[in-house]
Amino acid sequence: MSTSERAQSDDLPESSRWAEVQASPEFADLRHRLRRFVFPMTAIFLVWYLVYVLLADYAHGFMATKVIGNINIALILGILQFVSTFVITGLYVRYANRNLDPKAEEIRAEIEGTGK
Repeated sequence: MSTSERAQSDDLPESSRWAEVQASPEFADLRHRLRRFVFPMTAIFLVWYLVYVLLADYAHGFMATKVIGNINIALILGILQFVSTFVITGLYVRYANRNLDPKAEEIRAEIEGTGK
C-alpha cells in the first residue's frame, strides 16, 4: 500500500478499510501461505485416520497381531494417532512462526500506519 493509498484509506470507514486490506495482494499471499500448509496437512491426516479406521474394521487379524506381549498393532497405530496430532501441531507452530506471523505483522503494521 503506497503512501497516497494509505492517505486515501484513512478517509474510509473502518469496514471499507478492512475490505481493502482483504483484497490486497499481501493478504492474498498470506492466505496462500496458510492454505499451502493447512490443506495438504489436513488431507494427509484424514487419509492416515481413515486408513486406521478401515484397518480396525476390516483387518481384524492384522490389527490383532501381537508385537510385544499384549501390545498389538492396533494399539500402536492408535497411539500413533495421538502422536501424529502433536507432531502436526508442532509443525504448524514452526511454519506459522516462520512464514505466517512475519507476513501478518507486516500487514498489521501497514494497517496501523507503523509500516517499516
